[in-house]
Amino acid sequence: MRTMTRRAMRGVGLLCAAALSLTACGSSDDSGSDKAVSGGDLRAALREGGSITVWAWEPTLKQVVSDFQKEYPKVKVKLVNAGTGNDQYTALQNAVQAGAGVPDVAQVEYYALGQFALGKSLEDLSRYGADKFKDAYSPGPWNAVTVDDAVYALPMDSGPMALFYNKKVLDKHQIATPTTWDEYLEAARALHAADPKAYIANDTGDAGFTTSMIWQAGGTPFKTRDTNVTVDLTNDKGVVAFTKVWQKLIDEKLLAPISSWSDEWYKGLADGTIATLATGAWMPANFVSGVEGASGDWRAAALPQWKKGQEVSSENGGSSLAVMKASKNKDLAYAFNEYANHSEGVQARLEGGAFPATTADLSSPTFLEQTFPYFGGQKANEIFARSASQVPEDWSYLPYQVYANSVFNDSVGKAYVSDTKLADGLKAWQKAAVDYGTEQGFDVNK
Repeated sequence: MRTMTRRAMRGVGLLCAAALSLTACGSSDDSGSDKAVSGGDLRAALREGGSITVWAWEPTLKQVVSDFQKEYPKVKVKLVNAGTGNDQYTALQNAVQAGAGVPDVAQVEYYALGQFALGKSLEDLSRYGADKFKDAYSPGPWNAVTVDDAVYALPMDSGPMALFYNKKVLDKHQIATPTTWDEYLEAARALHAADPKAYIANDTGDAGFTTSMIWQAGGTPFKTRDTNVTVDLTNDKGVVAFTKVWQKLIDEKLLAPISSWSDEWYKGLADGTIATLATGAWMPANFVSGVEGASGDWRAAALPQWKKGQEVSSENGGSSLAVMKASKNKDLAYAFNEYANHSEGVQARLEGGAFPATTADLSSPTFLEQTFPYFGGQKANEIFARSASQVPEDWSYLPYQVYANSVFNDSVGKAYVSDTKLADGLKAWQKAAVDYGTEQGFDVNK
């Protein structure tokens, strides 16, 4: 494993219950063969049948499992919700370490995938020909599941970012939709001056959002080559660009001190006191279900740019399906994975509300022409699809980003609730990341 590129590892918590080392997260089961597996072998496995267990919380997979078993009646798929995000990862890692109870297939968010790959817990799917699928997926998700020539999962969905904004509120105060982050700062000032109860956005400090913003700004603060890790949260150009604008928003108290996904947050989105939201393209369904009363008020737009005239985006969120190295039925496990994420199952998931990672669907007229009544009939998918094509491919995350994100609020988070400056918080986060990585056996900043 030479270079870990674009490990979109956002989230909180430790994957390894004990200390992470280069081998502690590994599996002793290495029963998989390196020989190529042909399509004929997979079809034979499907005809012969058998049972596999899939750990996942994503709701559209229920329909995929039903359709898969109908098409291949000799295959039984046990779909288990072992928890969401880190709860599942903890259970998964415990099973790997115990050498028992490991599922055949597991849902792993992009932010966590690198840590499992480093721990040698995942099957390299290139032996099934998955390495030929690069052009089938948008750059962000594909680079999140690959390391050099290895393919450690197949993308389920993606989270290209967009700016969701309350058109009714901005129009009321004659504020134009910002196209740069400098314009965004000016819009924040104008809005709060016009209505002291209204804020351009909410933010109490979030590692995933912060790294997505640095990503869009052209930053590459994390680099990994073998066991050599570089962490630069002080001089990196993306970090500097983000800090310059966001510090002013914090200093001038232009951000609502409200945590996302709270009841207060939903209320703010509904009543217009939170006027914009920069997040992934998976957000529309949450507007429909959680902010129903503001239907027609909101619109989607491209992310504001760090430099006028640029067209650069970023990713925020998304998951993959990985075949576990400890699986006793890898051929069936892969066949299900390919069905769910590369063939017939993709459409079932899209019909269930998932946002595609597949380029064919992102470019299909049906997808692009879809109108969103919630957004006033806007063809928002055109914006999301364009965003997906504008994500820089040189981004990488720490191989222990899951841990780093878990201590984000102990450092950077202080800038939102005290006199600590954002730059100082990022410097403290860097120290925590360097210290932890060194403790776990990595050569950090050497």
